[in-house]
Amino acid sequence: MDISSEYESSLGEEDKMTDLTILPTENTEWGFWSTMRERAVDAWPLAFKAIHEATAADPESVRAFLDSRHGRHFADEVINHLHAGRDLEKAIAAATATWMSWRIGNRTSRETGIPEGLPYLTALVLSEGFATEAEEMGLAETPRL
Repeated sequence: MDISSEYESSLGEEDKMTDLTILPTENTEWGFWSTMRERAVDAWPLAFKAIHEATAADPESVRAFLDSRHGRHFADEVINHLHAGRDLEKAIAAATATWMSWRIGNRTSRETGIPEGLPYLTALVLSEGFATEAEEMGLAETPRL
């Protein structure tokens, strides 16, 4: 069974009936998916939905974030909350809240052009989405944060 089929079979009816398209990972070797290991199939749609709802980012940007090195670090935060005794859904919600509470500082704003004060999660999701889109358009490789 490929990842897309495995993922599709893990979706509940409420996940299939929402307007949100939860895209499958394009990076099983790195990022969120790899870090979550045996929990990846269950964690991916929960994290995807939580990040989309928190940031209002398009599905392609959410996937780009989760597939990036930032997605790996986000998964580390989820795992920390799992070790603290939370179930998977609450661990993802807690990690999302933590990353949304952090803000882009002056230095990062100067270095990247991302507005100071923007929630960290929103900034990284949008940044990864922009970089992926630019690469797909054949523009020079876009520096990643």
